[in-house]
Amino acid sequence: MTATTPDYGLRARLHRLARGSVVLAIALSSCGLAVSSSAVGATESDDEAAVVLHVAAGVHGTVAPGSATTASLTVQNDSTTRLSSGRIVLEVSRTPLADDAAVDSWLSDDEASGSFDEIGADTTAPVDPEGTVTSSLFIPPEALADLGPGVYPLRASLSGAQSDGADAVTSTSVLIVTDVAASPVAVMVPITATPESGALLTADELATLTGTDGDLTAVLEGVAGTAAVLAIDPAIPAAIRVLGSSAPETAREWLLQLDELPNERFALQFGDADAQAQAQAGMPDLLQPTSLAPFLNPADFTSAPAGPGGPDATASPTPTPTDGPVLPTDEQLTTIEKAAPGILWPRSDVSIENLATFSTYVDGPSTTVLSSTSVEATAGARATIDGRDVLVSDAAASEALSDAAGEDDQAARQSSLAEANAHLYLSGHANAFAPLLVALDRDETRSDEALRESITAVDSLGFGLGALEVSPAAPATLTSDADEARAASLRTMLDSEPTLTQFATILDDPQLLLSPTRMQILRATGVGLSDNAFATAVASVHEATQDTLDAVDIPPASTIQLLSANADLPFSVRNDLPWPVNIRLSVYPSDARLDVEPVTPWTVQAGTTARVKVPVSARVGSGEVSLRLELSSPTGVPISQPETVRVAVRAEWETIGLVVFGGLIVLLLGLGIIRTVTRKRREAAEVTDAEAEAAGEQDAEAPVAPHKEPNE
Repeated sequence: MTATTPDYGLRARLHRLARGSVVLAIALSSCGLAVSSSAVGATESDDEAAVVLHVAAGVHGTVAPGSATTASLTVQNDSTTRLSSGRIVLEVSRTPLADDAAVDSWLSDDEASGSFDEIGADTTAPVDPEGTVTSSLFIPPEALADLGPGVYPLRASLSGAQSDGADAVTSTSVLIVTDVAASPVAVMVPITATPESGALLTADELATLTGTDGDLTAVLEGVAGTAAVLAIDPAIPAAIRVLGSSAPETAREWLLQLDELPNERFALQFGDADAQAQAQAGMPDLLQPTSLAPFLNPADFTSAPAGPGGPDATASPTPTPTDGPVLPTDEQLTTIEKAAPGILWPRSDVSIENLATFSTYVDGPSTTVLSSTSVEATAGARATIDGRDVLVSDAAASEALSDAAGEDDQAARQSSLAEANAHLYLSGHANAFAPLLVALDRDETRSDEALRESITAVDSLGFGLGALEVSPAAPATLTSDADEARAASLRTMLDSEPTLTQFATILDDPQLLLSPTRMQILRATGVGLSDNAFATAVASVHEATQDTLDAVDIPPASTIQLLSANADLPFSVRNDLPWPVNIRLSVYPSDARLDVEPVTPWTVQAGTTARVKVPVSARVGSGEVSLRLELSSPTGVPISQPETVRVAVRAEWETIGLVVFGGLIVLLLGLGIIRTVTRKRREAAEVTDAEAEAAGEQDAEAPVAPHKEPNE
C-alpha cells in the first residue's frame, strides 16, 4: 500500500470514509461529471448526516478554460421524515488551491482562502424519507471565463429544506481548469489474491475468484483496454498450474487471458512478500517457497510441461511407462509471461542500505517502486537515489485513485476521481509536466467498472513501463527510515524453521510441512498488510508453528497393571497432522525389575491415535516400576515432551492363578469321574434289578405239570 503523510493521508482518508456511505445519482452531461465530498446539515449529529448534498462538475472534475459545463446536484434524505424543497447555490472561489496540502485542507476542513462567487442556483424537489433527488445545473461559459488553469474550490449549499431541523447543508469539491499541456500518467495495478490457508489458493477458491463474478475476473476485465501496468503475484498462476488438468476450467481460461493481455507487467515477489523487510532482516537473497512439489499430483500431469509457463493439460499424453509423467519445475510454475525483469515494489519505508541490497536480489539492473512520501526533490515518476534507479508514485493521487477504484457506487466514486486529478494537475505543474506514476494499493475486491473508470480517468493511453524507463531520471534524496519492527518479526518467524525442519523428519516428505509454512511466512510480510493485519499474520504463523509441534505426542496415561511375567504393553501416540508420521517410541524403566524393548518403530496414520505395543518381561513377582516414554523421528530428533507411566507388576498372580485354575481343573475332573462311576453303578444296578424282576415274572406265569406217583 502506498504510504501517505499526515498532510494528505489520514485526515483525507477519514473525510472520505465519512462521505463514502452517501449514494450519489449523477446525470451525465456531454462534459461529464465529478462528485463532491459529502456535506452535512447544520444541526445533524456527529455520527450520521440526516441530509447529504453532493455536487459534481466537469469531466472527473476537469473543464477546459472558458467553456461551459454542467453540474449535477444530488440531495439524499437519510432521515425518517420527508424533506421539503429547498434552494441550492453553487459557488466557486476565484483563488486557486496552491498545492496538495491546500486541496486536502479544503476537502477535509472546508478551509480555503479567497471569496466565493455564485455561478448557479437551482430549486430542489421534495425528497421522501431515505430517498434521493438529482438535478442538473447548466454553468454558462461566462461564469468560468476568468478562471485560468488551476485547481479551484467548489462549494454547494442547500437551504430552505426542512427535515428534523436540518436546513443548512454544504458540500465541497474541486474544479480543475486544465492546461493544453499535461503530464503523461502511468497507472500501476497490483494483482494479488490471498488464500484462506495462507499457502496456495485451492481449486475451490480459484473457481470462485475466476468465475463470472470473481474478483480476479473483475481485475482482468477492469484493466482490459487500458495502458495499466500490471504487478502480478506469481503465487496466482502457480496455484493454477500445480493443479494441472484438475484446475478449474475458469482458472485456466483466466490464466490464458492474462497471458494474452498486451499490458506491460512485472512480477511481485511470491505472496507479495516485502523485499524491504527481508533486506532489513539481512536476507542474502529474496525468500522463495522451499518447494512446490508437494502440491503436485502426478495423476494431473499426463504430458510434459509446455514451455516456461508450465504444463499443458490439454496436450497429447507423452508415454512415460517407467518414470511416470514429467512434472513442472518451480520456475515453470511461477513464471509470469512477458514480465519485465528487475522491478521490486516493496513498502516505501526503505533505507539507502536497502536499495543497495535490492540490487543484489535481482539479475541485472534493479528498479524500485517507491511512494513520493519517501522521496524528496523529485521531478516526476523516474529518479535516481544514490545511483539506484527508482520509480516514484504520486502518493496523494495514488491514495485518491485507490479510493475511487474501490468504490462500487459510480456516483460516490467521482469525488475521489476529481481529487486524484487535482493532485496530478498540481504535480504536473510542479514538475514541469514530467511523467507521473500512480500506484493503486493492494485491494483484492475491486469491481471491473470501478477499476476501469479509475484507470481511464487519469492514465495516458500507451504510456507505461517502457515510456517511464526512457524518461529522464532526476536526482532525488531518500527521506524514509527503514522499518525495523517488520524485519525483527520476520527473523523470529524464520527462526522457527530449523525446529520445524527437524520435526518434519517424521514425514516421508518433509516438504509437505515445510513448503506451506514458508508460504505463510512470505504472506505474513505482504506489502499490502496494515500494521494491525501484519501483527495478526505474524501471530498466526507462530500459533500455527506451535500447533504443528504439539500435533504429535504421547497422551497422559493411568497406571498399568501387569499381571503376567511377559506381555505387550500398549502406549497411545496421538497424530493430529494431516499426514502419516513415522515415529520411534523409546521406553526406559526406572529399575531392572522390568525388561523392556528399548525402541519400537511405528507409523501413526493421519488424524488418529495409535496404540503402540511394546514387549516387556517382569523379573520379580510384584512391585511398581516407572517407564519413561520418549518419541523421536527415525533420524533421532526428539518429538514432543517425554511422558512417565507407572506399571504395577503383579507377576506372582499368574502362578497363583495357574495353581487355582489347575486345582479347579483337577477338582472338576475328579467330580466328573466320581459322577461317571456312580452313574455307571446305578445304571448296572438298575439293569440287574430289571432282569431279576423279569425272571420272576416268567416263573410266575409258567404252567404247573400234573403230579404222578412213581408206580404210575
